[in-house]
Amino acid sequence: MSKHVAVLMGGWSNERSVSLSSGTECAAALRRAGYQVTEVDVGRDIANVLAALKPDVAFNALHGPFGESGMIQGLLELMQIPYTHSGVLASALAMDKHQAKIMLKSAGVPVTDHVIVHRAEAGKAHVMPPPYVIKPIADGSSFGVFIVKGDTSHPPQEILREDWNSGEEVMVERYIPGRELTCAVMGDVALGVTEIVTELNFYNFEAKYAEGGSVHVIPADLKPKIYDKVQKMALAAHAALGCRGVTRSDFRYNDAVGEDGELVCLEINTQPGMTPTSLVPEQAAHAGHSYEELVAWMVEDASCNR
Repeated sequence: MSKHVAVLMGGWSNERSVSLSSGTECAAALRRAGYQVTEVDVGRDIANVLAALKPDVAFNALHGPFGESGMIQGLLELMQIPYTHSGVLASALAMDKHQAKIMLKSAGVPVTDHVIVHRAEAGKAHVMPPPYVIKPIADGSSFGVFIVKGDTSHPPQEILREDWNSGEEVMVERYIPGRELTCAVMGDVALGVTEIVTELNFYNFEAKYAEGGSVHVIPADLKPKIYDKVQKMALAAHAALGCRGVTRSDFRYNDAVGEDGELVCLEINTQPGMTPTSLVPEQAAHAGHSYEELVAWMVEDASCNR
């Protein structure tokens, strides 16, 4: 009898719409792969829903704080339901960009210089010489991210809005000019390196999810040793945080400095998007894995104590 998979999606974070898209695609692919699938739009009653469903595996297609911060992972551990992606600690570490950078730096993965400040301070005056980037410490899909250019006289005032819901403390980090690269890890294997090219200001929400918002070049046109370095750094980031299943690490590469340029890791995503325009399915396909094979691998990789 085929495994019963509960695909957890939706939730209540800023990334609800992305999660619903990811979850719907994953559920359809899992059905095509022969699994019995129940789609679950996650609410605060998720423990009761799962207790009634009794799935063999929970496929985590949630994005944002509750879904990738260790909280749902902790609940699944308590309920002893095997689940996909990273465990409690790795998820919590990766979601907190400040803690993740400390771990990455200690593992020898280059990261950008940054400071953590209250958003009121970040909105009042420059807390570091521009250009720099302001971003929430724990949010995804580029919500609340601002690039402050070198000739800007004052910080973006949007950060002071009353409806801001991405935390009172923000990360302000040095802006790295150059190219946007990303590399997924599947188990203990680094997949291909993608360069993201967008006409928009940076790889923001629209560039990520709108049709034609960005062009994904895979394999990225890089010197072989730089391509190899990105893959090694993605594996090192995955290992440093103790991640499991599939992750995706994002990088900036400034090839205008020095002989080999400057390559830094921006962050690691423990719940990378699985929408039709997402990077991980493209990288898996480049490595010879169909979408159905990718999600089936995730289900078969699922466990507790991750």
